Amino acid sequence: MSVALRVIPCLDVDAGRVVKGVNFENLRNAGDPVELAATYDRSGADEVTFLDVSASSSDRETTYDVVRRTAEQVFVPLTVGGGVRSPEDVDKLLRAGADKVGVNTAAIARPELIGEIAERFGSQVLVLSVDARRVRDGAATDSGYEVTTHGGRRGTGIDAVAWAARAAELGAGEILLNSMDADGTTDGFDLEMLRAVRREVRIPLIASGGAGTVEHFAQAAEAGADAVLAASVFHFGTLSITEVKDHLRSRGFAVR
Repeated sequence: MSVALRVIPCLDVDAGRVVKGVNFENLRNAGDPVELAATYDRSGADEVTFLDVSASSSDRETTYDVVRRTAEQVFVPLTVGGGVRSPEDVDKLLRAGADKVGVNTAAIARPELIGEIAERFGSQVLVLSVDARRVRDGAATDSGYEVTTHGGRRGTGIDAVAWAARAAELGAGEILLNSMDADGTTDGFDLEMLRAVRREVRIPLIASGGAGTVEHFAQAAEAGADAVLAASVFHFGTLSITEVKDHLRSRGFAVR
């Protein structure tokens, strides 16, 4: 587990622009990813996460040139995900400047991919992104949460907590747990889901989806998150990284 809590802005990128919506729908333009990443780097972000939100659903590769330009402007760790289907894709992203690579859809289709990436590059490179939602449409899972794919567009019926635990066993270095129900709502992280995954997983856990106030970040940390990730509250100026870190310190959490 991390010694200090990390605060991570997330850039959801579609066609070379940062976008943000609610529950991954009604996306609106939030700016240029290179400029935003550089701003966050100067503002005290511990890491920057770059997710190509339509790479899997539109069956195209992550935009390597945007990754390269972003990496040139960012001096904190850069995680890049979206459309990663093979160790070769990971190699390309690392060569483009990524420090860590996020995998989601392809690992669900072929879980062996997790071990292949971890064996070749090390577990520290691999962030398993889990887009999870409360079960619906008659789906049944032990935890009450299911994994979704393709930017939250498709339910899988796979238990999200069990999948996170299995991925950790297979070699994932971190779990990025994103609540599809809370995403973009600013109503707070899904604390119940965070606690459920925390009970089963010992590798670092990144909370994502729903941040709206500084207290939401503290609540996620209390629920067991090693890092807290947000997008819209940072992109649109609702909160600053400094404000979040100051509040976390006031609540007794160690931050970087």
